[in-house]
Amino acid sequence: MRQTEMRHSLITAAGIALALVGLAVVGMGVVKVVRTSQVDGAVALAPSALETQIAQAQAVQAVQPVLPAQSAQGSAIALPPGFPPLRVADDNPPTPAGIELGRHLFYDVRLSGNGTQSCSSCHIQALAFSDGKALPTGSTGEAILRNSPALVNVGYNATLTWANPALTTIEQQALIPLFAEFPVELGATGHEDEILARLAADADYRARFAAAFPNQSDPVTWHNTVLALASFVRSLVSGNSAYDRYIAGDAGALSAAAQRGMQSFFGERFECHHCHGGFNFSASTVHANSTFGASNFQNNGLYNVDGAGGYPMGNRGLYEITGVASDMGRFRPPSLRNVELTAPYMHDGSIATLEAVLQHYAQGGTVTASGPNAGDGSANPYKSPLVPGFEVTDQEAADLVAFLKSLTDEDFITNPAFSNPFAP
Repeated sequence: MRQTEMRHSLITAAGIALALVGLAVVGMGVVKVVRTSQVDGAVALAPSALETQIAQAQAVQAVQPVLPAQSAQGSAIALPPGFPPLRVADDNPPTPAGIELGRHLFYDVRLSGNGTQSCSSCHIQALAFSDGKALPTGSTGEAILRNSPALVNVGYNATLTWANPALTTIEQQALIPLFAEFPVELGATGHEDEILARLAADADYRARFAAAFPNQSDPVTWHNTVLALASFVRSLVSGNSAYDRYIAGDAGALSAAAQRGMQSFFGERFECHHCHGGFNFSASTVHANSTFGASNFQNNGLYNVDGAGGYPMGNRGLYEITGVASDMGRFRPPSLRNVELTAPYMHDGSIATLEAVLQHYAQGGTVTASGPNAGDGSANPYKSPLVPGFEVTDQEAADLVAFLKSLTDEDFITNPAFSNPFAP
């Protein structure tokens, strides 16, 4: 049967991805952690990181007027002023019909094996498509070992999930929450034909699949389902925060505290911008015009369980892929856009607030006093040299938090185009 053959190809692809990912991967893709680290040997930007950031943003805006839509293919995904075109899969150019189909699928519990969860169960729009939990639970009740990342500007991520250099497209990554068995997330494996039958029995879905994939005699397939989900997730672009309005010339968009925090954020004393610079506030960012890859994984001193740099089993970062000792505890630095909404933080949701995150970096790492993960993360031998610790006053900390909160995009979390189509 054609669906059985499709299932085999998808499961093979998912199996390859899972073999690379290791024990725990979560959600539709991205990110949610505040981290300050970067590649060894990074140099200061001149004349200053802040001046460069503002100058580049304003220069791009000056020559790139506001457009209704812009991407590598001039697709239906509208981009904020100054944002570069998205890198789009050659076989999946975004279309309005495909994105809208993906939105319905994203919010539909019928996409899970037992009909209890959807993608939106772990990715809530009001929380910038994170879930507010330290760790999520899959559709069968199985615990997931990594925090549900926020889905903000996922189309610009150089790699997907927390620590897998092999996953570079949303289409690849979407297979994991759908078909993963260790741990089970949506639990589609073993229910592939059943789930497709649910969709095909719905006249609205039949029409939507036909519109998104015209000229196909039977468009309700897993392949098309994955393409549509990827198109919707790629469309989740955020770039209208108070910070963006300030950069665009609205001097009143940022409070005095946020402006002071911005100066600190882009300064060399706190090192934040080395991992969280650029238009997307992440060093792990690519776009259609990128010349070089931007895969980036860093150890920020969160753990040191054995005194020799170890991290908890199942959460050892890039090391689980490469087996290289120096990759222990290295995770992808996420975008900080909408970071105010995406607590708790870090790959395992172990830090509850932005204030506590700043304290972590001020200490140069986290000291876990007791329990199975006890150890001094600040002494981790694999920790990034850009997490040395620093002195910070209460006022400076409050200013930095004010700046981070200025990255919240209210339009993004209320945009009807991203909302639940099944909501009453």
